Amino acid sequence: MRARDIAIQVPTVAVGDSVTRTVRVMALGRLPGLIVVDERRRPRMVVPGTQILRMLVPRSYQEDPALARTVDEPHADLFWRELGELTIGDFLHDQDFRPVTVREDATLLEAAALMARRRTPLVVVVDRGGTMTGAVTLDRLLGSLALSAPQE
Repeated sequence: MRARDIAIQVPTVAVGDSVTRTVRVMALGRLPGLIVVDERRRPRMVVPGTQILRMLVPRSYQEDPALARTVDEPHADLFWRELGELTIGDFLHDQDFRPVTVREDATLLEAAALMARRRTPLVVVVDRGGTMTGAVTLDRLLGSLALSAPQE
């Protein structure tokens, strides 16, 4: 089985998209991360969801759990909306989230090894020209591996 066989179409974002939009894209798509593409649909970055969360949660709350407990329930789930019109690019401009890509003919082992090495739950599948044709999620990869494993 090859990467193209299990790749799915996922929504992407651009560097200029607002943080609010990117959070919605990730949530509605049930994605484990975000793929940031350029105007030609070439992947520029792959950002795991946990790193998106690190960008959204103010550092003071990350460093001090007691401070986070002081925020009342009605406001606790609204913290990310305070980011206003900041773009995902505003957060990622100095980060190293190089695109994690495999060619369409990559084996599942190649995709799995790359995911493990780069610690990402999302790999972009690209054609020979480097244009995104789909993505392999960790969930999709593990599901395919489980179905191909011998039954006990």
